[in-house]
Amino acid sequence: MANRILVVDDDELILIALNELLTPEGYEVHTVSSGAEALGRIEKYGYDLLVLDIIMPEMDGLELCKRIRQRENCKETPIVFLSAKSRHEDKAKGIDAGANLFLSKPISPNKLLRIILDTIG
Repeated sequence: MANRILVVDDDELILIALNELLTPEGYEVHTVSSGAEALGRIEKYGYDLLVLDIIMPEMDGLELCKRIRQRENCKETPIVFLSAKSRHEDKAKGIDAGANLFLSKPISPNKLLRIILDTIG
């Protein structure tokens, strides 16, 4: 069975790009554009990796990450922030919220694929 990845970003182009990058590599990719949608999907499906943006309306990625980590079935799920924010303080907040890794946009597709392969196979 393919590793399942949930990508959460309010930028439709990012969702399309990550889906186009990851699907041919054999990953099952689900995309949503809000934190509320993400929580609903997480409830319904199990994911091997969550890729979150920070800057989103209604619920930002930091709050989403905290809520995900409160769920018993998601305590060990790898969470990667992929965000335009790149200051040291932003990265620290992401890790404090429960993320395993914080990556700054833009990122090369090959580097992102290597990181995902190292994280979940």
